[in-house]
Amino acid sequence: MQTNNGSVELKYKPIVPNYKYPLSTEQLTQLALDMRRQVIRMSHSARAPHLGSALSCIEIVACLYGAVLRIDPLAPFSLERDRFIFSKGHAASALYSALAFMGFIDLSLLESYGTSGSRLPEQPSPSCVPGVEAATGSLGHGLPIGLGMALAAKIKNLSYRTYVLMSDGECNEGSVWEAALVAPSQDLNNMVVIIDFNKWQATGRSEKITALNPLAAKWKAFGWSTFEVNGHNVHELQDVLIEASKTNTGPTAVIAHTVKGKGVSFMEDDNNWHYRVPSEQELSAALAELSL
Repeated sequence: MQTNNGSVELKYKPIVPNYKYPLSTEQLTQLALDMRRQVIRMSHSARAPHLGSALSCIEIVACLYGAVLRIDPLAPFSLERDRFIFSKGHAASALYSALAFMGFIDLSLLESYGTSGSRLPEQPSPSCVPGVEAATGSLGHGLPIGLGMALAAKIKNLSYRTYVLMSDGECNEGSVWEAALVAPSQDLNNMVVIIDFNKWQATGRSEKITALNPLAAKWKAFGWSTFEVNGHNVHELQDVLIEASKTNTGPTAVIAHTVKGKGVSFMEDDNNWHYRVPSEQELSAALAELSL
């Protein structure tokens, strides 16, 4: 929204405007709440879909940027930075909100999300802003990209770790399982994949489209150390992701059980919010629920 002097005014100002890494569990919870409010506003303002997919991964992204990733917003291109591939690019509003709240970009930039010429397109483009490592959204590409980055760290003797966040529907793609076969063969103990397992895909229940279950057992059979976790519990997520960062036995897969549309009662587990955007009345109702 433009003010009279032409500056940009945020429609929502966070309770904690300046988060400093690493965050406590209480601060991670607050960050997730700030992010959840923000992505709902962004969807409404830009008339951009995929809100349900963004809401399901909020805590995962908050924990990564708030407590796990070794990446400095003042030196976002350092060779030693951890790499994070946000493979489910359709939910990019969650990524952008984390980058803003953690100091990689100005909060006011979120107001331009999804508009013509914006640095924040609906699906990430390469290096559109600091913290975005790759163009994503064409599902099935993020894990192979991340695998290449993890392998490069081994070859160059660099200490960074690579994290990839994928959707469960993305596990339909053959390229995912090809990469899943290669990573253990190269002993990529510097690689972690997190699957946002919200049980929905664009056109229906994941279990009705491909036989993903038992998903954890599949990754384990491919040679990955495997964890299952409540994807909305920041304490559990933090513990598992930190534990994964210490493994010396090959790559790690974290199956994060989540709810599509999490945080808003009339959006939760409703796949209509894969493509719907909130009306003015729905925006007000959603933010009222989140005004804790």
